[in-house]
Amino acid sequence: MKAALRLILSVATTLLGLLLVTFIIARLLPADPVLAVVGDHASESTIEAARIRLGLDKPILVQFWIYLTNVLQGDLGESVRTGRPIASELARVFPATLELATLGTLIGVVLGVPLGVWAAVRKDTWIDHMVRFFGLIGYSVPIFWLGLMGLLVFYAKLDWLPGPGRLDFGYEEIVTPVTGVMTIDTLIAGDFDLFRNALAHLILPASLLGYFSLAYISRMTRSLMLGQLRQEYILTARVKGVPERRIIWKHAMGNILVPLLTVIALSYGNLLEGSVLTETVFAWRGLGLYITDSIFGQDMPAVLGGTIVVGAIFIVINMLTDVAYRVLDPRAR
Repeated sequence: MKAALRLILSVATTLLGLLLVTFIIARLLPADPVLAVVGDHASESTIEAARIRLGLDKPILVQFWIYLTNVLQGDLGESVRTGRPIASELARVFPATLELATLGTLIGVVLGVPLGVWAAVRKDTWIDHMVRFFGLIGYSVPIFWLGLMGLLVFYAKLDWLPGPGRLDFGYEEIVTPVTGVMTIDTLIAGDFDLFRNALAHLILPASLLGYFSLAYISRMTRSLMLGQLRQEYILTARVKGVPERRIIWKHAMGNILVPLLTVIALSYGNLLEGSVLTETVFAWRGLGLYITDSIFGQDMPAVLGGTIVVGAIFIVINMLTDVAYRVLDPRAR
C-alpha cells in the first residue's frame, strides 16, 4: 500500500512539474497568444476581449490554476491553425505514431536482444565486431538520410515497397477510423487488400525505427550480459557442467532482465516521441509530424499540447516499468 502511494505521489509530482514547465514556456515565448488567435490587424477592443476570454488578464497564479484544471480535464486548448480542440487532434494523430513505434520496438527487441547476447558470448570475435559495427552505423547515420535512401532504393528504383503515407493516395478516406491504427482498422473493415497496402506502407519506416532501436538495445544487452558472464556464479555453473545454453538464457538472462526492461522501455519512449524525422520523410501523419507542422505554423498551443503528451508518455512508461520491476524482482518489493 505504501509503495502504491509513493508511486502515485511520484507520478503526480512529475506531472505537476511537467505542466509547470510547459506553462512557463508558454509565458516566456515572444509570440503573443492573443495575436495568434485574433490576428495582427485586430482592433484593440477585439484584442482585449480575447485576452479576457483566454484568462490572460488574471494574476499569473490564477492563470496557472486555470491551465492546470483545464489540462487535468483533458482541455488542451484550441489549435490556432484549425480552430479545433487540440486534444481531439492529438487523439487522431497519436495512434499512427503508436503503430509505427510499437512495430519498430518489436523489431528492435526481437533482433537486438539475441544479437547483444551473441556478441557478449563471442566477445572480441568477428561476430562481436560485426554486431558492434552494425549498431554503430545505426547510431551514427542520420535516420532521415536512411529514410530518404530507403525510399530511393526500395520505392523509386526497385519498386518493392510503396511510397510515403499510410495508404496509397486516396485510400485513407475509404477506411473508417475506429482505433486510428491503420492495420487494425482495415482488418475491422474486412478489407484485406487495404490491410496489405497499409502493412506495405508500414514496413519501411518501422524497419528504420527498428534498426535505430536495435542498435541501442543490442549494445546495452551486450554490456549487461558481459557484466553477468564475469560473475562467479557463472564460473560455478560451468564447473558443475551446466549446459552453456542454460547458463546464458536462464541464469545470466534472468539477472539482466530487470535492467534490460528499462532499456526497452526507454527505447520505446524515444521512438514514440522521437520519430519526428521519420514521420516527416514518410509523410506519416502522427504525433511527430503534427508537432513539426505546428512549429512551422507558429501554432504554439498545439506544440505545447504535444509536449504535454510526450511528457505524459514517459511518465506512464516509467510508472509501468516500476510496476514491472516489482513483479519481476522480489528485491524491489
